[in-house]
Amino acid sequence: MAQAFTTARPRRFSCWMAGTLVAAVLGCAPLAAQEAVPYQPARGQRGKDVVWIPTPEALVTRMLKLAQVTPSDLVVDLGSGDGRIVIAAAKEFNARALGLEFDEKLVAHARGRAADEGVKDRVDFRQADIFAVDFSNADVVTMYLLPDLNLRLRPTLLAMKAGTRLVSHQFSLGKWQPDETSWVQGRPAYLWIVPVNAGGSWRATYPGRDGLIAAEMTVEQEFQKVRGSLEFGAVRTGLRNPQVEGAGMRFAFTDAEGLVRQVQATVSGDRMQGSISGAAGNGEFSAQRVGSAPALGGSDPASSEELSGALQLLGE
Repeated sequence: MAQAFTTARPRRFSCWMAGTLVAAVLGCAPLAAQEAVPYQPARGQRGKDVVWIPTPEALVTRMLKLAQVTPSDLVVDLGSGDGRIVIAAAKEFNARALGLEFDEKLVAHARGRAADEGVKDRVDFRQADIFAVDFSNADVVTMYLLPDLNLRLRPTLLAMKAGTRLVSHQFSLGKWQPDETSWVQGRPAYLWIVPVNAGGSWRATYPGRDGLIAAEMTVEQEFQKVRGSLEFGAVRTGLRNPQVEGAGMRFAFTDAEGLVRQVQATVSGDRMQGSISGAAGNGEFSAQRVGSAPALGGSDPASSEELSGALQLLGE
């Protein structure tokens, strides 16, 4: 017995073998306490500027459809939370997507979800302040922010490249009217297409029956809404149903011969190039802006009255 005792290897008592009472005596924490509990965001938890309330999955899909997301797009979600919009953009639309979120725990949680969903190679999540980071390379911007935050962001959004699609859950952009609104289960989603700045004075040319016509055109613009006139010879006439969508501009007018002409053009910098059609024939329409482009109407920071009105929406 003595030999057996002296040569036997001492037993090691592992904490994982211990019961709750024995573990407490030995100073070992129970297994459940040793295991890290995975982080789960709580609906309504407070963040830097907002509380976190997730957008319903059905509305997420509708928002991305409303924005016409394609595989060539970069989708940027402002305040990306648990990452559901970013993940849906990659998984359902095969787009590249970036989530900007101030809460580091939510960023880590979203990265884990993206890995679980098999889309981590097409998405990225960054800890960032949406008012301090540059996301001007986005093709689509999504958001579910408070109405006053939307208004604070409005000048930045309006300055993005023409044709950028913006989609907001629940809250609008104040005086900037949406181009389309959808509802899913009673919840609204608003779409805006960032307009090109077509404002100012232009020298235009287009074909007439007897040769090339030179005209002076004036365009006034607020957000995507435009109005203007065209002057040729002794005649000055208003633009009929003028519309700006992204980088494109469309309008009609009655020419010197009394024929209605339809113009569809693209604005790039200080050039407008496109086509003109009608009973007088088809041809090329071109225009050069005279002087600098005026500030786009609506691009100034929101007024205190507009901000106050936005905050009142939360109390309704």
